[in-house]
Amino acid sequence: MIFRRTLLREFASSALGVFVVLIAITLTTQFIRYLGQAASGSLAVDAVLAMLGFSALSHFPVLLSLTLFISILMTLTRSYRDSEMIVWFTSGMSLFAWIRPVLGFSAPLVITIGLLSLLLSPWAVRLADEYRVQLNSRDDVSGVAPGVFRESKQAERVFFVEDIEGDGNLVGNVFVRSNQHQREGVMVAKRGYQETAPNGDRFLVLLNGSRYEGPPGSAEFRVTRFERYAMRIEAYEAKRELPTVKSLDTVDLIKLHTRSAHGELSWRFGQPLSALILSLLAIPLAFVNPRGGRSLNLVLALLVYVFYSNCMSMVQAWVVQGRVGVVAGLLGLHGMMIVLLGALFYWRVAVFSLRRRLR
Repeated sequence: MIFRRTLLREFASSALGVFVVLIAITLTTQFIRYLGQAASGSLAVDAVLAMLGFSALSHFPVLLSLTLFISILMTLTRSYRDSEMIVWFTSGMSLFAWIRPVLGFSAPLVITIGLLSLLLSPWAVRLADEYRVQLNSRDDVSGVAPGVFRESKQAERVFFVEDIEGDGNLVGNVFVRSNQHQREGVMVAKRGYQETAPNGDRFLVLLNGSRYEGPPGSAEFRVTRFERYAMRIEAYEAKRELPTVKSLDTVDLIKLHTRSAHGELSWRFGQPLSALILSLLAIPLAFVNPRGGRSLNLVLALLVYVFYSNCMSMVQAWVVQGRVGVVAGLLGLHGMMIVLLGALFYWRVAVFSLRRRLR
C-alpha cells in the first residue's frame, strides 16, 4: 500500500511537470500565430486571448494523452536507472504487477480525455467558430488597430491610425483612403472618434483635417480643409457557414451517416483508447539496459508514439475516403497496438527470465 501511494505520487508529480511544459509550448506557439494574425489585421487584438483559450481547450485531449505516456515512462525509467527494478524482480514480482498501479493512475486521466474528446473539445471549436463570426460581423472601425492599415469589408476604404487615446474611442493622426462614386480620395486628420446618432446610425467623426480628391498621379486634384467631417459606418453581417464536423456534438455525429462524420468519430473515440494503450505501452518501453545507451528507450518510445499518432490520422483519412468503416478502423488500429503491447510484455518477461537462468 505504501509503495503504491509513493508510486502514484511520483506519477502525479511527473505528470504535472510534463503537462505544464506541454501546455506552455502549445500556448506559446498559438499565441505567436494569433499575434501574427492580429498584426496583419485579420484578427482583432482584443480577440487574441479568447481564441487562445479556445485553442487550448481543443488541444487538451492530445496534451493529456502525451502527458500520461511521458510521465509513466519517465517514472519507470528512473526506477530502472536507480536499480529499484532489480529489487522489484528479486522479490519475486513480475513486470505484469506494474499494470495495476499504472491503471490506477491512468484511469481517471483516460476518463477525462474521453470527456474532453467527446464533449468539451467540440464545444470549444464551436464557440471559436461562433466567435469568429461575431468578429467578422463587426463594423470596419471596430477592427482598427494602431499602426496597422485596415481595409473595409467592401474594399472601399482603408483606415490607419497612429495611436489610440483614452478609452479607445478617441484616435490620433487618422488616415483614410476611400473610393466612392468612382472618385479617389484621401483624408488626414489630427483627431477622430466614433459617434452614434439618435436613429442608431454610427459615424466616424474626423477633426481638423484635409481631404485630397482626384485621380492618382495627376496634378488635377481638389483640396478641402475641414474642422469636422462625419463618415457613416456601414453595418456588416457576416455570412454564416455550415458547422464543420469538428464543431458538432458527438450525438449529432452519430446520427449523421456521412464519411466525414464517421472519420471524426474514429478520431474522438480513438483518443481515450490510445491514451489507455499508451499508458500500458510505457511499462515495457521503460526498460533501460545499463550496458546500452540511457536514452535508447526514450527514442524508441518516441517512435512508437509518433507511429501510433500518425496511424490514427491515417485511419481517420481512410474512413473519410470510404476505404474502411469506423468500427473496422478503430478495432484494426487499436487491436494492432494491443497485439504490439502483448508482444513487448512477452519479450521483456522472456528476457528477464533468461537472465535469471543464466545467473
